[in-house]
Amino acid sequence: MPPLAKDGTFGWRNWVMLGGRGAGKTRAGAEWVRAQALGMEPFATGAAMRIALVGQTMDQARAVMVEGVSGLLDIHPPNERPHYEPSKHQLTWPNGAVAQIYSAENPDSLRGPQFAAAWCDELANWRRARACWDMLQFALRLGNVPQVVVTTTPRPLKLLKQIMADEGTVISRMTTADNAQNLAPAFMAEIERRYGGTELGRQELDGEIIEARKGKGLFRRHWVEDARIETKPQLARIVVAVDPPVTGHAKSDACGIVVAGLGASGRAYVLADRTLQGRAPNEWASAAVAAYRDFEADRIVAEVNQGGDLVESVIRQVDANVPITKVRATRGKWLRAEPVAALYAQGRVVHVGQFDKLEAQMFDFAEDGRVRGKSPDRLDALVWALTALMEPVHGRPALRML
Repeated sequence: MPPLAKDGTFGWRNWVMLGGRGAGKTRAGAEWVRAQALGMEPFATGAAMRIALVGQTMDQARAVMVEGVSGLLDIHPPNERPHYEPSKHQLTWPNGAVAQIYSAENPDSLRGPQFAAAWCDELANWRRARACWDMLQFALRLGNVPQVVVTTTPRPLKLLKQIMADEGTVISRMTTADNAQNLAPAFMAEIERRYGGTELGRQELDGEIIEARKGKGLFRRHWVEDARIETKPQLARIVVAVDPPVTGHAKSDACGIVVAGLGASGRAYVLADRTLQGRAPNEWASAAVAAYRDFEADRIVAEVNQGGDLVESVIRQVDANVPITKVRATRGKWLRAEPVAALYAQGRVVHVGQFDKLEAQMFDFAEDGRVRGKSPDRLDALVWALTALMEPVHGRPALRML
């Protein structure tokens, strides 16, 4: 049964389904679209003849919403199954109802068409969430009460919180454990062992929106979310920071590799997290040099506490001419991160896109300088990158503390 709106009817405009990984969100969204297309009560009083399917990207929309094991093609009995035309990004039901597939990467594609219903999948991970959502609202102009179902693993995205607070929104919550009977027992056991009770687990398994780390966390989620952008501006400097592991085998700490740049406005922009887990020195060195080339960086900044000159030597085996700045930690991780956290608080650091694993380390960073007992390799590389951008350039600070 669909939820009731505040007036006790099904006359809601947005139905937000918050759920953990594998909680059944995709199946629920697909079943709702099926009911809309076929006019199945109590989800619909008549067939919605034009439906929008909006995914994170076009490939993900097709692979998950349409062709996946819980997607639209799989859930219909043969006599109801829509005809799928991949070249047209379109499904057509026997009664003439049509669903069109869209990518949230291209909000302007929603200009022109009109719909009676829409399914938005993983909205909290859309890079251009605000622009895409706004364009969709203008297109929902068919039928008596155009409705949208949003299925997503939650993140503290400003837009998502605004949709949830809207008086026309109803909310359902589901956890990974709720759907355990349809998931591999080994997956459930391992995922609970690794992430049960952690903030990342509460978000990705329990479907909770985690606003901020409890206690004396150094970084706040809203600092990142409120300043996040989709496209990098023109940058004056770009660096690739490397925090190498002590050893190079499968159980080693990861090699943190983060790319950041400095804009003309005086803001720093985090561009990429290329961190590698359990790789040999030549592999992480190759990844660092690849990032240097991909982003046309000015230099590689490498911590040498653990490897000394060996770190530089490994990188130069890949590219003998790449500029390298060696840095050495003389203070604890918490103290090194404090001025960087202050820059985030001032709105002086911007993430270009989403970096889930890096951001999880930021928000779970403890006063002992560790993240759940492990070295914060991604965060270490981030701190080195932003610190390098803060250093004086041509006699003046590159990134000033205000």
